[in-house]
Amino acid sequence: MSLCDDVRSAAREILTHQEVTLISHIDADGIAGESILAQALSRAGIHHTSVFVRQLEPMTMRQVPEDKTFKLFCDLGAGQQNLLAERGLREEEVLIVDHHVSQPCEREYPQVNCLPHGFSKMSAAGVAYLVAMEMDPGNVDLSRLAVVGNVGDMMAREDCGLVGPAREIALQGAGAGCIEVISRDLNCYGTSTRPLHVCLAYNDDPFIPGITNNVNGALRFLQKLGIDLQTPEKRWLVWEEIPPVDKRLVTSSLVQQIISCGERADRLFSESYLFPGEAARTPLRNAQEFATLLNACGRWTRPRVGGAICRGDRGPAYREAEHMLTNHRAVIRDLLEYILNTGVRELSHIQFIHVGSRYPDTIVGIGAGMALSRLNMEKPILVMVEQPEDPALTKVSMRTTERVVGRGIDLQQALTTASAEVGGAGGGHRIAAGAFIPKESEEHFVNRVNQLISEQRCAEGQGHR
Repeated sequence: MSLCDDVRSAAREILTHQEVTLISHIDADGIAGESILAQALSRAGIHHTSVFVRQLEPMTMRQVPEDKTFKLFCDLGAGQQNLLAERGLREEEVLIVDHHVSQPCEREYPQVNCLPHGFSKMSAAGVAYLVAMEMDPGNVDLSRLAVVGNVGDMMAREDCGLVGPAREIALQGAGAGCIEVISRDLNCYGTSTRPLHVCLAYNDDPFIPGITNNVNGALRFLQKLGIDLQTPEKRWLVWEEIPPVDKRLVTSSLVQQIISCGERADRLFSESYLFPGEAARTPLRNAQEFATLLNACGRWTRPRVGGAICRGDRGPAYREAEHMLTNHRAVIRDLLEYILNTGVRELSHIQFIHVGSRYPDTIVGIGAGMALSRLNMEKPILVMVEQPEDPALTKVSMRTTERVVGRGIDLQQALTTASAEVGGAGGGHRIAAGAFIPKESEEHFVNRVNQLISEQRCAEGQGHR
């Protein structure tokens, strides 16, 4: 069967049920996917309730009600089918909408998953959108949320834009007037909300000597170009507000700066996705920043607030999310400073640090990614954090760069293999992955991950460094 066949079967199955329980992940992809499916169900007149879980494991399975409702799992489930079987769930009462590696199980739970069909660069929200469109073509407005989920799960990062079915969804939304697709935009986070010099300084992909991690350097660079950076009222302009002629001057000058330093300039440009119906200079205007807002809600245990925003709440829910986003960024900055001030330990092929119980496990991966641009970017960074609710467990988050991934490094494979060997579990993507391991296995685990990364480099002809 093709992905289209699976989508068609999933939509038909959903429409036969009168009551559905949605079980979804708490990150941007999970929140966006839940909202897509929930709105599609509402429009079809199907009663539904939602359950958000940080991960699908024995303790959180208790949140799945033992009733006669149809169980619809989103952005999880494919890799945890054994838990569904242990719970006694029958194949006919379950549907999985996912994009993660499927786990062999004695029961063959029906699922619609893009991965077995060769589409590795689409998120669960993208798959959920395909199902929603099969339920009713009028759900095309939900394409915005699919794009947020795809971008939020880093499906656009490697190729500087969405590809395959994920990009087709964006173009479908553009055709319906919900999305503005800018094919050759500045590859920078914060183009809708941050002053341009801050936006450039906080960007490390590509790394621009003299500008990246240097706000004053970025400001001097722009001032030399002689373009207006502020309004007459002295408000800093964001990239969206810069006139086209000045944008061309900025990008051409950045290309020259990158090339003069011996770097490649191909990652300076990317395709971006804006939402013209949202207010200017807000996080909801831009797919990347919208995803960050949802991640802030989920990582601070308020995924329902993010879901309300996805459903159109621009009042109380949005104001609460803004406060969470401000706190989210403050804690991440503190985590970043802690990593840099404390310092990481370097092995032959990775660098690592244990932050103890100082920070929530939901944000250490973000801090790791930000710290990497100020450390040795050639070595993936691994961060460990204690689990207050289970002292016997350690959460692991790992990040690397596109350049390193291009050399054959696969963090998901390394963490999945190493964690399984010590009785834990891992998953994620080539560039960003995570795991839970027994606390007593930390040292062995770190050394094993280092060994696996070494083997990956050797496999690509890189040798030991």
